[in-house]
Amino acid sequence: MDTIKLTIDNRAVEVPKGTTILKAAEQMGIKIPTLCNFELDGLALKNHPGGCRVCVVEVAGRRNLAPACITECMPDMVVKTNSLRAVNARKTVLELMLSDHPNDCLRCAKSGKCELQALAAQMGIRDIPFTGQKSQYPVTLSPSIVRDENKCIMCRRCESVCHEYQSVGVLGAVHRGFSAVVSTAFDDDLVDTNCVFCGQCVAVCPVGALTEVDHTAKILRDIANPEVTTCVQVAPAVRVALGEEFGMPAGSIVTGKLAAALRAIGFDYVFDTDWSADLTIMEEGTEVIGRLKAFLSGDKDVKLPVMTSCCPAWVNFYEKFYPELRDYPSTAKSPQQMFGATVKSYFADKIGVPREKMVSVSVMPCVAKKYESERDEFKVNGNPDVDYSITTRELARLIKLCNIDFQNLPDEKFDSPLGESTGAAVIFGVTGGVMEAALRTAVEVLTGKTLPKIDFEEVRGLEGIREATVPVPGVADLKVAVVYGLKNARTILEQIKAGNCPYHFVEVMACPGGCIDGAGQPYHHGDASIIKARHAAIYEADRRMPIRKSHENPEVQAIYKEFYGEPCSEKSHHLLHTHYFDKRIKFDIEK
Repeated sequence: MDTIKLTIDNRAVEVPKGTTILKAAEQMGIKIPTLCNFELDGLALKNHPGGCRVCVVEVAGRRNLAPACITECMPDMVVKTNSLRAVNARKTVLELMLSDHPNDCLRCAKSGKCELQALAAQMGIRDIPFTGQKSQYPVTLSPSIVRDENKCIMCRRCESVCHEYQSVGVLGAVHRGFSAVVSTAFDDDLVDTNCVFCGQCVAVCPVGALTEVDHTAKILRDIANPEVTTCVQVAPAVRVALGEEFGMPAGSIVTGKLAAALRAIGFDYVFDTDWSADLTIMEEGTEVIGRLKAFLSGDKDVKLPVMTSCCPAWVNFYEKFYPELRDYPSTAKSPQQMFGATVKSYFADKIGVPREKMVSVSVMPCVAKKYESERDEFKVNGNPDVDYSITTRELARLIKLCNIDFQNLPDEKFDSPLGESTGAAVIFGVTGGVMEAALRTAVEVLTGKTLPKIDFEEVRGLEGIREATVPVPGVADLKVAVVYGLKNARTILEQIKAGNCPYHFVEVMACPGGCIDGAGQPYHHGDASIIKARHAAIYEADRRMPIRKSHENPEVQAIYKEFYGEPCSEKSHHLLHTHYFDKRIKFDIEK
Protein backbone atom coordinates (compact mmCIF):
# COMPACT_ATOMS: atom_id res chain seq x y z
CA MET A 1 0.00 0.00 0.00
CA ASP A 2 1.34 3.42 -0.99
CA THR A 3 1.79 5.72 1.99
CA ILE A 4 2.37 9.42 2.46
CA LYS A 5 4.44 11.19 5.09
CA LEU A 6 3.36 14.60 6.32
CA THR A 7 3.45 16.83 9.39
CA ILE A 8 0.38 17.85 11.41
CA ASP A 9 0.79 20.24 14.33
CA ASN A 10 4.56 19.70 14.34
CA ARG A 11 4.20 15.91 14.53
CA ALA A 12 5.16 13.50 11.76
CA VAL A 13 2.61 10.98 10.55
CA GLU A 14 2.45 8.36 7.80
CA VAL A 15 -0.92 7.49 6.25
CA PRO A 16 -2.22 5.53 3.25
CA LYS A 17 -2.48 7.45 -0.02
CA GLY A 18 -5.94 9.00 -0.38
CA THR A 19 -6.36 9.69 3.35
CA THR A 20 -7.92 13.04 4.16
CA ILE A 21 -6.32 15.50 6.57
CA LEU A 22 -9.27 14.93 8.90
CA LYS A 23 -8.66 11.18 9.03
CA ALA A 24 -4.91 11.60 9.41
CA ALA A 25 -5.44 13.94 12.35
CA GLU A 26 -7.88 11.49 13.95
CA GLN A 27 -5.21 8.79 13.65
CA MET A 28 -2.94 11.04 15.74
CA GLY A 29 -5.62 11.76 18.33
CA ILE A 30 -6.20 15.29 17.03
CA LYS A 31 -9.89 16.12 16.81
CA ILE A 32 -10.74 18.67 14.13
CA PRO A 33 -14.31 19.97 14.52
CA THR A 34 -16.75 19.24 11.70
CA LEU A 35 -20.49 19.29 11.03
CA CYS A 36 -21.03 18.03 7.49
CA ASN A 37 -18.64 15.08 7.67
CA PHE A 38 -20.23 11.95 9.11
CA GLU A 39 -19.69 8.21 9.17
CA LEU A 40 -22.57 5.75 9.09
CA ASP A 41 -22.12 2.03 9.49
CA GLY A 42 -18.36 2.59 9.70
CA LEU A 43 -18.25 4.27 6.29
CA ALA A 44 -18.07 7.98 5.52
CA LEU A 45 -21.09 9.27 3.64
CA LYS A 46 -19.48 9.89 0.28
CA ASN A 47 -21.55 12.64 -1.26
CA HIS A 48 -21.33 15.26 1.49
CA PRO A 49 -20.19 18.52 -0.08
CA GLY A 50 -17.54 19.55 2.46
CA GLY A 51 -19.51 22.74 2.61
CA CYS A 52 -19.78 23.64 6.29
CA ARG A 53 -16.12 24.77 6.44
CA VAL A 54 -15.97 24.19 10.19
CA CYS A 55 -12.99 21.86 9.70
CA VAL A 56 -10.69 24.30 7.88
CA VAL A 57 -6.97 24.01 8.56
CA GLU A 58 -3.88 25.90 7.44
CA VAL A 59 -1.60 24.19 4.92
CA ALA A 60 1.88 25.61 4.34
CA GLY A 61 2.20 27.12 0.86
CA ARG A 62 -1.54 27.25 0.25
CA ARG A 63 -3.17 30.68 0.06
CA ASN A 64 -6.60 29.64 1.26
CA LEU A 65 -7.58 27.49 4.20
CA ALA A 66 -8.31 23.84 3.37
CA PRO A 67 -11.40 21.88 4.43
CA ALA A 68 -9.83 18.93 6.22
CA CYS A 69 -12.67 16.51 5.50
CA ILE A 70 -12.19 16.52 1.71
CA THR A 71 -8.53 17.56 1.30
CA GLU A 72 -6.27 14.58 0.71
CA CYS A 73 -2.87 14.37 2.33
CA MET A 74 0.09 15.07 0.04
CA PRO A 75 3.78 14.15 0.45
CA ASP A 76 5.65 16.45 2.85
CA MET A 77 2.50 18.50 3.53
CA VAL A 78 2.73 20.69 6.63
CA VAL A 79 -0.61 21.22 8.35
CA LYS A 80 -1.61 23.40 11.29
CA THR A 81 -5.01 22.56 12.78
CA ASN A 82 -4.78 25.08 15.62
CA SER A 83 -3.34 28.19 14.00
CA LEU A 84 -4.95 31.50 14.88
CA ARG A 85 -6.07 31.92 11.27
CA ALA A 86 -7.84 28.53 11.22
CA VAL A 87 -9.43 28.97 14.64
CA ASN A 88 -10.74 32.45 13.78
CA ALA A 89 -12.16 31.19 10.48
CA ARG A 90 -14.01 28.34 12.21
CA LYS A 91 -15.39 30.71 14.80
CA THR A 92 -16.59 33.12 12.10
CA VAL A 93 -18.29 30.27 10.21
CA LEU A 94 -20.10 29.21 13.38
CA GLU A 95 -21.13 32.78 14.17
CA LEU A 96 -22.61 33.12 10.69
CA MET A 97 -24.53 29.86 11.14
CA LEU A 98 -25.84 31.00 14.51
CA SER A 99 -26.88 34.39 13.11
CA ASP A 100 -29.50 32.54 11.03
CA HIS A 101 -30.42 29.97 13.67
CA PRO A 102 -33.34 30.08 16.13
CA ASN A 103 -32.33 30.96 19.68
CA ASP A 104 -34.60 28.39 21.34
CA CYS A 105 -32.01 26.00 22.74
CA LEU A 106 -33.80 25.66 26.08
CA ARG A 107 -36.85 24.12 24.42
CA CYS A 108 -35.26 22.45 21.42
CA ALA A 109 -35.66 18.66 21.29
CA LYS A 110 -31.95 18.31 20.48
CA SER A 111 -30.73 20.49 23.35
CA GLY A 112 -27.81 18.80 25.10
CA LYS A 113 -27.25 16.52 22.10
CA CYS A 114 -26.83 19.29 19.50
CA GLU A 115 -23.43 19.33 17.79
CA LEU A 116 -23.78 23.00 16.82
CA GLN A 117 -24.50 23.87 20.44
CA ALA A 118 -21.50 21.85 21.59
CA LEU A 119 -19.15 23.51 19.10
CA ALA A 120 -20.39 26.99 20.04
CA ALA A 121 -19.61 26.19 23.67
CA GLN A 122 -16.22 24.71 22.75
CA MET A 123 -15.28 27.84 20.83
CA GLY A 124 -16.53 30.17 23.53
CA ILE A 125 -19.10 31.95 21.38
CA ARG A 126 -21.18 34.24 23.59
CA ASP A 127 -22.19 37.01 21.19
CA ILE A 128 -23.26 36.98 17.56
CA PRO A 129 -21.71 39.96 15.73
CA PHE A 130 -23.87 39.48 12.65
CA THR A 131 -27.48 40.64 12.44
CA GLY A 132 -30.07 40.77 9.69
CA GLN A 133 -32.83 38.75 8.09
CA LYS A 134 -33.51 35.23 9.40
CA SER A 135 -34.93 32.24 7.53
CA GLN A 136 -38.67 31.72 7.91
CA TYR A 137 -39.97 28.24 7.12
CA PRO A 138 -43.08 26.48 8.46
CA VAL A 139 -42.53 23.60 10.88
CA THR A 140 -44.02 20.44 9.33
CA LEU A 141 -45.26 17.29 11.05
CA SER A 142 -45.69 13.70 9.92
CA PRO A 143 -46.72 10.69 12.02
CA SER A 144 -43.03 10.09 12.81
CA ILE A 145 -40.84 13.09 12.05
CA VAL A 146 -40.87 16.81 12.83
CA ARG A 147 -39.07 19.04 10.30
CA ASP A 148 -37.97 22.52 11.35
CA GLU A 149 -36.07 23.87 8.36
CA ASN A 150 -35.32 27.09 10.26
CA LYS A 151 -32.69 25.06 12.12
CA CYS A 152 -31.16 23.50 9.00
CA ILE A 153 -27.45 24.35 8.71
CA MET A 154 -27.07 22.80 5.22
CA CYS A 155 -24.63 20.13 6.39
CA ARG A 156 -26.62 17.80 4.10
CA ARG A 157 -26.05 14.69 6.19
CA CYS A 158 -29.75 13.84 5.93
CA GLU A 159 -29.59 14.16 2.15
CA SER A 160 -26.57 11.85 2.03
CA VAL A 161 -28.06 9.11 4.17
CA CYS A 162 -31.41 9.28 2.36
CA HIS A 163 -29.83 9.02 -1.10
CA GLU A 164 -26.67 7.04 -0.57
CA TYR A 165 -27.48 4.66 2.26
CA GLN A 166 -31.20 4.10 1.89
CA SER A 167 -31.59 4.87 -1.85
CA VAL A 168 -34.89 6.61 -1.10
CA GLY A 169 -33.91 10.08 -2.32
CA VAL A 170 -36.58 12.18 -0.63
CA LEU A 171 -34.37 14.98 0.74
CA GLY A 172 -32.16 17.35 -1.21
CA ALA A 173 -30.79 20.88 -1.32
CA VAL A 174 -33.31 23.32 -2.80
CA HIS A 175 -33.22 27.03 -3.64
CA ARG A 176 -30.07 29.13 -3.70
CA GLY A 177 -28.19 31.66 -1.66
CA PHE A 178 -29.79 32.77 1.59
CA SER A 179 -32.92 30.72 0.82
CA ALA A 180 -31.01 27.44 0.39
CA VAL A 181 -32.23 24.61 2.61
CA VAL A 182 -32.55 20.84 2.59
CA SER A 183 -36.14 19.93 1.84
CA THR A 184 -38.40 17.70 -0.24
CA ALA A 185 -39.41 18.08 -3.87
CA PHE A 186 -41.94 20.90 -4.20
CA ASP A 187 -41.59 21.39 -0.40
CA ASP A 188 -44.13 18.58 0.05
CA ASP A 189 -44.87 17.13 3.48
CA LEU A 190 -43.05 13.84 4.09
CA VAL A 191 -46.31 11.86 3.98
CA ASP A 192 -46.76 13.02 0.39
CA THR A 193 -43.33 11.80 -0.69
CA ASN A 194 -41.55 8.47 -1.01
CA CYS A 195 -40.27 8.81 2.56
CA VAL A 196 -40.32 5.43 4.34
CA PHE A 197 -39.89 7.02 7.80
CA CYS A 198 -36.78 5.00 8.61
CA GLY A 199 -35.67 8.09 10.53
CA GLN A 200 -31.98 7.79 9.69
CA CYS A 201 -32.14 11.47 8.70
CA VAL A 202 -33.16 12.18 12.31
CA ALA A 203 -30.31 10.02 13.60
CA VAL A 204 -27.62 11.88 11.64
CA CYS A 205 -28.95 15.46 11.87
CA PRO A 206 -26.49 17.40 14.07
CA VAL A 207 -29.09 19.97 15.14
CA GLY A 208 -32.84 20.06 15.80
CA ALA A 209 -33.92 20.38 12.16
CA LEU A 210 -35.15 16.77 12.19
CA THR A 211 -36.54 15.15 15.33
CA GLU A 212 -39.10 12.50 16.24
CA VAL A 213 -42.71 13.31 17.09
CA ASP A 214 -42.92 13.29 20.91
CA HIS A 215 -45.83 11.47 22.60
CA THR A 216 -44.62 11.63 26.21
CA ALA A 217 -47.04 14.35 27.39
CA LYS A 218 -50.05 12.44 26.04
CA ILE A 219 -48.88 9.24 27.72
CA LEU A 220 -48.50 10.93 31.12
CA ARG A 221 -52.04 12.28 30.81
CA ASP A 222 -53.35 8.78 30.10
CA ILE A 223 -51.40 7.29 33.00
CA ALA A 224 -52.99 9.88 35.30
CA ASN A 225 -56.48 9.12 33.96
CA PRO A 226 -58.18 6.62 36.32
CA GLU A 227 -60.70 5.68 33.63
CA VAL A 228 -58.18 4.01 31.33
CA THR A 229 -55.88 1.02 31.73
CA THR A 230 -52.36 1.54 30.39
CA CYS A 231 -50.20 -1.29 29.02
CA VAL A 232 -46.65 -0.91 27.74
CA GLN A 233 -44.41 -3.23 25.71
CA VAL A 234 -40.63 -2.88 25.25
CA ALA A 235 -38.65 -3.91 22.16
CA PRO A 236 -35.50 -6.09 22.38
CA ALA A 237 -32.98 -3.43 21.27
CA VAL A 238 -34.10 -0.91 23.91
CA ARG A 239 -32.62 -2.95 26.76
CA VAL A 240 -29.06 -2.74 25.40
CA ALA A 241 -29.12 1.01 24.66
CA LEU A 242 -31.26 2.80 27.26
CA GLY A 243 -28.49 2.75 29.86
CA GLU A 244 -26.40 5.10 27.70
CA GLU A 245 -28.88 7.90 28.47
CA PHE A 246 -28.01 7.52 32.17
CA GLY A 247 -24.23 7.39 31.91
CA MET A 248 -23.92 3.61 31.73
CA PRO A 249 -21.44 1.99 29.30
CA ALA A 250 -22.67 1.18 25.79
CA GLY A 251 -24.03 -2.36 25.67
CA SER A 252 -25.21 -2.42 29.29
CA ILE A 253 -28.13 -4.85 29.57
CA VAL A 254 -30.79 -3.09 31.65
CA THR A 255 -33.79 -5.40 31.21
CA GLY A 256 -34.73 -5.57 34.89
CA LYS A 257 -34.26 -1.85 35.50
CA LEU A 258 -36.32 -1.16 32.40
CA ALA A 259 -39.29 -3.09 33.76
CA ALA A 260 -38.90 -1.37 37.13
CA ALA A 261 -38.73 2.11 35.56
CA LEU A 262 -41.89 1.60 33.51
CA ARG A 263 -43.73 0.42 36.62
CA ALA A 264 -42.45 3.44 38.55
CA ILE A 265 -43.68 5.78 35.81
CA GLY A 266 -47.14 4.42 36.49
CA PHE A 267 -48.08 1.96 33.74
CA ASP A 268 -50.70 -0.54 34.93
CA TYR A 269 -49.16 -3.47 33.05
CA VAL A 270 -45.54 -3.79 31.93
CA PHE A 271 -44.97 -6.36 29.18
CA ASP A 272 -42.17 -7.42 26.85
CA THR A 273 -42.27 -7.18 23.06
CA ASP A 274 -39.91 -10.17 23.14
CA TRP A 275 -43.00 -12.25 23.94
CA SER A 276 -44.63 -11.22 20.66
CA ALA A 277 -41.32 -11.70 18.84
CA ASP A 278 -41.65 -15.36 19.80
CA LEU A 279 -45.24 -15.23 18.59
CA THR A 280 -43.99 -13.72 15.31
CA ILE A 281 -41.64 -16.66 14.78
CA MET A 282 -44.51 -19.08 15.24
CA GLU A 283 -46.58 -17.30 12.57
CA GLU A 284 -43.81 -16.29 10.17
CA GLY A 285 -41.95 -19.58 10.60
CA THR A 286 -45.11 -21.53 9.80
CA GLU A 287 -45.56 -19.41 6.68
CA VAL A 288 -41.94 -20.03 5.59
CA ILE A 289 -42.31 -23.78 6.11
CA GLY A 290 -45.60 -23.82 4.19
CA ARG A 291 -44.20 -21.98 1.19
CA LEU A 292 -40.99 -24.04 1.20
CA LYS A 293 -42.93 -27.34 1.23
CA ALA A 294 -45.17 -26.12 -1.59
CA PHE A 295 -42.10 -25.17 -3.63
CA LEU A 296 -40.40 -28.51 -3.02
CA SER A 297 -43.57 -30.35 -4.03
CA GLY A 298 -43.49 -28.62 -7.42
CA ASP A 299 -45.78 -25.63 -6.96
CA LYS A 300 -44.35 -23.14 -9.45
CA ASP A 301 -46.65 -20.32 -8.34
CA VAL A 302 -45.35 -20.13 -4.78
CA LYS A 303 -43.62 -16.83 -3.98
CA LEU A 304 -40.01 -17.34 -2.93
CA PRO A 305 -38.02 -15.99 -1.27
CA VAL A 306 -40.18 -15.33 1.77
CA MET A 307 -39.09 -11.96 3.13
CA THR A 308 -39.44 -10.80 6.72
CA SER A 309 -42.01 -8.14 7.59
CA CYS A 310 -40.92 -6.95 11.06
CA CYS A 311 -39.38 -3.65 9.95
CA PRO A 312 -41.99 -0.98 9.09
CA ALA A 313 -39.56 1.17 7.11
CA TRP A 314 -38.79 -1.85 4.93
CA VAL A 315 -42.54 -2.48 4.48
CA ASN A 316 -42.99 1.16 3.45
CA PHE A 317 -40.07 0.80 1.03
CA TYR A 318 -41.46 -2.07 -1.03
CA GLU A 319 -44.98 -0.64 -0.94
CA LYS A 320 -43.66 2.60 -2.46
CA PHE A 321 -40.88 1.35 -4.74
CA TYR A 322 -41.72 -2.30 -5.52
CA PRO A 323 -45.47 -2.76 -4.94
CA GLU A 324 -45.58 -5.39 -7.68
CA LEU A 325 -43.49 -7.63 -5.37
CA ARG A 326 -45.65 -7.23 -2.26
CA ASP A 327 -46.71 -10.90 -2.36
CA TYR A 328 -43.18 -11.98 -1.40
CA PRO A 329 -42.90 -10.65 2.17
CA SER A 330 -44.49 -12.62 4.97
CA THR A 331 -47.98 -11.48 5.88
CA ALA A 332 -47.10 -11.69 9.59
CA LYS A 333 -47.46 -8.38 11.40
CA SER A 334 -44.49 -6.93 13.25
CA PRO A 335 -44.03 -7.91 16.92
CA GLN A 336 -45.25 -4.43 17.92
CA GLN A 337 -48.53 -4.88 16.07
CA MET A 338 -48.99 -8.52 17.07
CA PHE A 339 -48.66 -7.43 20.66
CA GLY A 340 -51.08 -4.57 20.22
CA ALA A 341 -53.69 -6.81 18.59
CA THR A 342 -53.31 -9.41 21.34
CA VAL A 343 -53.39 -6.99 24.27
CA LYS A 344 -56.57 -5.31 22.97
CA SER A 345 -58.36 -8.59 22.31
CA TYR A 346 -57.18 -11.56 24.39
CA PHE A 347 -55.77 -9.59 27.34
CA ALA A 348 -58.51 -6.94 27.39
CA ASP A 349 -61.11 -9.72 27.62
CA LYS A 350 -59.07 -11.46 30.30
CA ILE A 351 -59.07 -8.42 32.62
CA GLY A 352 -62.54 -7.27 31.62
CA VAL A 353 -61.58 -3.91 30.08
CA PRO A 354 -63.11 -2.77 26.75
CA ARG A 355 -60.47 -1.94 24.16
CA GLU A 356 -61.67 1.67 24.05
CA LYS A 357 -60.66 2.01 27.71
CA MET A 358 -57.23 0.51 27.17
CA VAL A 359 -54.18 2.55 26.13
CA SER A 360 -51.48 0.47 24.45
CA VAL A 361 -47.95 1.94 24.37
CA SER A 362 -44.81 0.57 22.75
CA VAL A 363 -41.21 1.54 23.46
CA MET A 364 -39.22 1.07 20.27
CA PRO A 365 -35.72 1.81 18.96
CA CYS A 366 -37.48 3.04 15.86
CA VAL A 367 -39.11 6.13 14.36
CA ALA A 368 -41.02 4.21 11.65
CA LYS A 369 -42.98 2.38 14.36
CA LYS A 370 -44.86 5.63 14.99
CA TYR A 371 -46.04 5.61 11.38
CA GLU A 372 -46.83 1.89 11.56
CA SER A 373 -49.03 2.26 14.64
CA GLU A 374 -51.18 4.83 12.80
CA ARG A 375 -51.85 2.70 9.71
CA ASP A 376 -55.59 2.25 9.20
CA GLU A 377 -55.42 -1.54 8.84
CA PHE A 378 -54.14 -1.72 12.43
CA LYS A 379 -57.26 -0.10 13.85
CA VAL A 380 -60.64 -1.50 14.90
CA ASN A 381 -63.43 1.02 14.31
CA GLY A 382 -60.82 3.77 14.40
CA ASN A 383 -59.24 2.52 17.65
CA PRO A 384 -55.55 1.62 17.09
CA ASP A 385 -53.99 -1.59 18.37
CA VAL A 386 -51.02 0.53 19.51
CA ASP A 387 -52.05 4.01 20.65
CA TYR A 388 -48.56 5.47 21.03
CA SER A 389 -45.14 4.31 19.95
CA ILE A 390 -42.26 6.10 21.66
CA THR A 391 -38.53 5.91 21.07
CA THR A 392 -35.80 4.88 23.49
CA ARG A 393 -34.92 8.56 23.78
CA GLU A 394 -38.51 9.47 24.68
CA LEU A 395 -38.54 6.82 27.40
CA ALA A 396 -35.30 8.25 28.81
CA ARG A 397 -36.93 11.68 28.94
CA LEU A 398 -39.96 10.19 30.73
CA ILE A 399 -37.75 8.51 33.32
CA LYS A 400 -35.85 11.75 33.97
CA LEU A 401 -39.07 13.78 34.11
CA CYS A 402 -40.47 11.38 36.72
CA ASN A 403 -37.31 11.84 38.83
CA ILE A 404 -36.45 8.14 38.77
CA ASP A 405 -32.91 7.13 39.77
CA PHE A 406 -32.51 4.64 36.94
CA GLN A 407 -29.03 3.34 37.77
CA ASN A 408 -30.04 2.36 41.30
CA LEU A 409 -33.37 0.73 40.48
CA PRO A 410 -33.68 -2.88 41.62
CA ASP A 411 -34.32 -5.36 38.81
CA GLU A 412 -37.94 -6.37 38.30
CA LYS A 413 -39.68 -8.81 35.98
CA PHE A 414 -42.25 -8.18 33.28
CA ASP A 415 -45.89 -8.99 33.96
CA SER A 416 -47.54 -12.19 32.77
CA PRO A 417 -49.05 -13.67 30.65
CA LEU A 418 -47.44 -11.53 27.94
CA GLY A 419 -44.02 -11.08 29.48
CA GLU A 420 -42.09 -14.35 29.20
CA SER A 421 -39.74 -14.70 26.25
CA THR A 422 -36.79 -16.64 24.88
CA GLY A 423 -33.31 -15.92 23.61
CA ALA A 424 -34.64 -16.24 20.08
CA ALA A 425 -36.81 -13.19 20.72
CA VAL A 426 -34.13 -10.89 22.11
CA ILE A 427 -31.92 -11.35 19.05
CA PHE A 428 -34.67 -9.72 16.97
CA GLY A 429 -32.88 -6.52 17.96
CA VAL A 430 -29.88 -7.15 15.73
CA THR A 431 -29.38 -7.85 12.03
CA GLY A 432 -29.60 -11.59 11.42
CA GLY A 433 -31.57 -12.13 14.62
CA VAL A 434 -34.97 -12.70 13.04
CA MET A 435 -33.38 -15.12 10.58
CA GLU A 436 -31.60 -17.05 13.33
CA ALA A 437 -34.70 -17.18 15.53
CA ALA A 438 -36.73 -18.51 12.61
CA LEU A 439 -34.10 -21.11 11.77
CA ARG A 440 -33.99 -22.40 15.36
CA THR A 441 -37.69 -23.22 15.06
CA ALA A 442 -38.08 -24.04 11.36
CA VAL A 443 -35.24 -26.55 11.18
CA GLU A 444 -36.54 -28.46 14.22
CA VAL A 445 -40.09 -28.49 12.83
CA LEU A 446 -38.95 -29.61 9.36
CA THR A 447 -36.66 -32.39 10.63
CA GLY A 448 -38.61 -33.38 13.72
CA LYS A 449 -35.30 -33.50 15.60
CA THR A 450 -33.72 -31.34 18.31
CA LEU A 451 -30.93 -29.14 17.02
CA PRO A 452 -27.52 -30.23 18.33
CA LYS A 453 -26.37 -26.60 18.06
CA ILE A 454 -28.79 -23.66 18.04
CA ASP A 455 -26.33 -20.84 17.29
CA PHE A 456 -26.52 -20.14 13.55
CA GLU A 457 -23.36 -18.04 13.49
CA GLU A 458 -23.31 -17.99 9.69
CA VAL A 459 -26.12 -15.40 9.65
CA ARG A 460 -24.46 -13.15 12.24
CA GLY A 461 -22.27 -10.16 11.54
CA LEU A 462 -22.35 -6.50 10.59
CA GLU A 463 -21.96 -6.75 6.82
CA GLY A 464 -24.74 -5.15 4.79
CA ILE A 465 -25.54 -8.34 2.84
CA ARG A 466 -24.76 -11.80 4.16
CA GLU A 467 -25.79 -15.14 2.68
CA ALA A 468 -25.65 -18.69 3.94
CA THR A 469 -26.75 -22.20 3.08
CA VAL A 470 -28.33 -24.07 5.98
CA PRO A 471 -28.59 -27.86 5.52
CA VAL A 472 -31.97 -29.27 6.58
CA PRO A 473 -31.42 -33.07 6.59
CA GLY A 474 -34.03 -34.96 4.66
CA VAL A 475 -35.61 -31.78 3.30
CA ALA A 476 -33.32 -29.42 1.39
CA ASP A 477 -30.43 -27.01 1.66
CA LEU A 478 -32.08 -23.77 2.77
CA LYS A 479 -30.53 -20.74 1.05
CA VAL A 480 -30.92 -17.58 3.11
CA ALA A 481 -29.78 -13.96 3.05
CA VAL A 482 -29.62 -11.26 5.72
CA VAL A 483 -29.74 -7.64 4.60
CA TYR A 484 -29.73 -4.26 6.29
CA GLY A 485 -29.89 -0.83 4.68
CA LEU A 486 -32.54 -0.22 2.04
CA LYS A 487 -29.98 0.25 -0.72
CA ASN A 488 -28.91 -3.34 -0.07
CA ALA A 489 -32.54 -4.46 0.05
CA ARG A 490 -33.02 -2.90 -3.39
CA THR A 491 -30.35 -5.28 -4.70
CA ILE A 492 -32.39 -8.30 -3.57
CA LEU A 493 -35.63 -6.89 -4.96
CA GLU A 494 -34.00 -6.29 -8.33
CA GLN A 495 -32.84 -9.92 -8.34
CA ILE A 496 -36.42 -11.05 -7.72
CA LYS A 497 -37.67 -8.84 -10.54
CA ALA A 498 -35.04 -10.30 -12.88
CA GLY A 499 -35.98 -13.85 -11.85
CA ASN A 500 -32.51 -14.78 -10.62
CA CYS A 501 -32.83 -14.51 -6.82
CA PRO A 502 -31.33 -17.72 -5.37
CA TYR A 503 -32.73 -17.50 -1.83
CA HIS A 504 -35.59 -19.21 -0.02
CA PHE A 505 -35.78 -16.79 2.92
CA VAL A 506 -34.49 -13.23 3.32
CA GLU A 507 -34.37 -11.00 6.39
CA VAL A 508 -34.41 -7.23 5.80
CA MET A 509 -33.90 -4.40 8.27
CA ALA A 510 -33.67 -0.76 7.26
CA CYS A 511 -31.20 0.55 9.86
CA PRO A 512 -27.44 -0.05 10.15
CA GLY A 513 -26.87 -3.26 12.09
CA GLY A 514 -30.62 -3.65 12.63
CA CYS A 515 -32.71 -2.23 15.46
CA ILE A 516 -29.69 -1.67 17.72
CA ASP A 517 -28.99 1.39 15.55
CA GLY A 518 -32.60 2.35 14.97
CA ALA A 519 -33.32 6.03 14.57
CA GLY A 520 -34.97 6.17 18.00
CA GLN A 521 -31.94 4.93 19.91
CA PRO A 522 -29.61 7.22 21.92
CA TYR A 523 -27.53 9.36 19.57
CA HIS A 524 -24.01 8.03 19.05
CA HIS A 525 -22.71 10.60 16.53
CA GLY A 526 -21.11 8.00 14.29
CA ASP A 527 -19.21 6.08 16.99
CA ALA A 528 -19.11 2.56 15.54
CA SER A 529 -17.83 1.11 18.84
CA ILE A 530 -21.23 1.85 20.42
CA ILE A 531 -23.03 -0.20 17.78
CA LYS A 532 -20.58 -3.09 18.25
CA ALA A 533 -21.16 -2.98 22.02
CA ARG A 534 -24.95 -3.11 21.57
CA HIS A 535 -24.52 -5.95 19.05
CA ALA A 536 -22.46 -8.01 21.49
CA ALA A 537 -24.91 -7.30 24.32
CA ILE A 538 -27.87 -8.68 22.35
CA TYR A 539 -26.13 -12.04 21.92
CA GLU A 540 -25.06 -12.02 25.56
CA ALA A 541 -28.70 -11.50 26.56
CA ASP A 542 -29.61 -14.47 24.36
CA ARG A 543 -26.99 -16.67 26.00
CA ARG A 544 -28.35 -15.80 29.45
CA MET A 545 -31.89 -16.95 28.66
CA PRO A 546 -33.00 -20.33 30.05
CA ILE A 547 -35.11 -20.98 26.92
CA ARG A 548 -33.68 -20.03 23.53
CA LYS A 549 -36.23 -21.26 20.99
CA SER A 550 -39.50 -19.46 20.28
CA HIS A 551 -41.62 -22.60 20.00
CA GLU A 552 -40.60 -23.59 23.54
CA ASN A 553 -41.97 -20.40 25.13
CA PRO A 554 -44.64 -21.71 27.57
CA GLU A 555 -46.69 -18.49 27.45
CA VAL A 556 -46.80 -18.65 23.66
CA GLN A 557 -47.79 -22.30 23.79
CA ALA A 558 -50.53 -21.43 26.29
CA ILE A 559 -52.08 -18.66 24.19
CA TYR A 560 -52.34 -20.98 21.19
CA LYS A 561 -54.16 -23.56 23.31
CA GLU A 562 -56.41 -20.97 24.92
CA PHE A 563 -57.00 -18.41 22.18
CA TYR A 564 -55.35 -18.72 18.75
CA GLY A 565 -55.64 -22.47 18.23
CA GLU A 566 -52.55 -22.97 16.10
CA PRO A 567 -50.13 -20.88 14.04
CA CYS A 568 -51.72 -19.46 10.89
CA SER A 569 -55.20 -20.48 12.05
CA GLU A 570 -58.23 -18.47 10.98
CA LYS A 571 -58.16 -16.44 14.21
CA SER A 572 -54.43 -15.78 14.05
CA HIS A 573 -54.73 -14.73 10.40
CA HIS A 574 -57.40 -12.26 11.43
CA LEU A 575 -55.43 -10.74 14.32
CA LEU A 576 -51.76 -11.43 13.58
CA HIS A 577 -51.46 -11.09 9.81
CA THR A 578 -51.87 -8.18 7.42
CA HIS A 579 -51.80 -7.26 3.75
CA TYR A 580 -49.85 -4.71 1.76
CA PHE A 581 -50.70 -1.92 -0.64
CA ASP A 582 -49.49 -0.16 -3.75
CA LYS A 583 -48.35 3.18 -2.34
CA ARG A 584 -46.41 4.56 -5.27
CA ILE A 585 -46.36 8.34 -5.20
CA LYS A 586 -47.79 10.01 -8.27
CA PHE A 587 -46.21 13.43 -8.70
CA ASP A 588 -48.12 16.37 -10.14
CA ILE A 589 -45.67 17.70 -12.73
CA GLU A 590 -47.76 20.87 -13.11
CA LYS A 591 -46.64 22.00 -9.67
